[in-house]
Amino acid sequence: MKALVLSGGAGTRLRPITHTSAKQLVPVANKPVLFYGLEAIADAGVTEVGIVVGDTADEIRAAVGDGSRFGLEVTYIPQDAPLGLAHAVRIAQEFLGDEDFVMYLGDNFIVGGITALVDEFRAERPDAQILLTKVPNPTSFGVAELGGDGSVVGLEEKPKKPKSDLALVGVYLFTPAIHEAVRAIKPSWRGELEITHAIQWLIDGKRDVRSTTISGYWKDTGNVTDMLEVNRSVLETLEPLQAGSVDDETEIIGRVRVEEGAKVTGSRIVGPVVIGAGSVISDAYIGPFTSVSEDCRIEDSEIEYSIVLSGSSVTGVRRVEASLIGRDVEVTPAPRNPSAHRLVLGDHSKVQISS
Repeated sequence: MKALVLSGGAGTRLRPITHTSAKQLVPVANKPVLFYGLEAIADAGVTEVGIVVGDTADEIRAAVGDGSRFGLEVTYIPQDAPLGLAHAVRIAQEFLGDEDFVMYLGDNFIVGGITALVDEFRAERPDAQILLTKVPNPTSFGVAELGGDGSVVGLEEKPKKPKSDLALVGVYLFTPAIHEAVRAIKPSWRGELEITHAIQWLIDGKRDVRSTTISGYWKDTGNVTDMLEVNRSVLETLEPLQAGSVDDETEIIGRVRVEEGAKVTGSRIVGPVVIGAGSVISDAYIGPFTSVSEDCRIEDSEIEYSIVLSGSSVTGVRRVEASLIGRDVEVTPAPRNPSAHRLVLGDHSKVQISS
């Protein structure tokens, strides 16, 4: 069995962060989202992985390498444009061959991994198996309609009038039967080859298409709100560590991870919080569910429920919360004094904030 990981999307919902960085590499608890998926694939016993890449191919290659750090053998599959999930399957056919495979969207996050799902598929080998979860806004997703016996009756891509609240999670399992399906379908009104149309083709052909509904945690990390929520979820499981320097005037409360080379002085840190290697925290308050990446500086400021990417600084700012701050950003006071700050800043930004 092989794996196909999709990492070619443009990440428009995470702009301006994704103007200069692949959305799959935005870190959650100081580790790229993509890495969680690769680890889940390795844990499921799948070792041969094809990664579909687009405009950010060089960045993905630099981060993942040959896959050996994950126990994987990685092959990169270029996609000229993001033309749909079924298009990704079509261009990956040579890599996939006649083997079963799991398709994993590189910006999705599933707590608990996919091992049980893969084991079930290997044992029973339906033509396709999809993962579903109930969502409050099904118009934003591919939606499944189930029959009275639980079988998959139909699929729709982002329907205006959904027939259910069951959304397709970004993990799919297929036998080689899917290759005939992706060759048979036509582009949708969006100009893309939809995987929902390919699976529907299998259903219409009376092929064995099954579903598993999960009640656990799943997020598509395609926007800032979901990124922060996934960061919160991962930090809930944080193991405390004090490998860096923390002075006697600093108060540490709860689960806090201070990585090697980080320095914390005269501050109050309320976990769960992770402070990346080489970062300097001084006279600051770092509140719960905050990830500070490597080589950052937080000084005379308050920040909570936020993600700060590498090389950025927040100095002299009264309060920052629910924010995603890109790489090499400078956040400093400005003359005026707004009542609150909520930031989505692209890499290398410079912003002045009243404090």
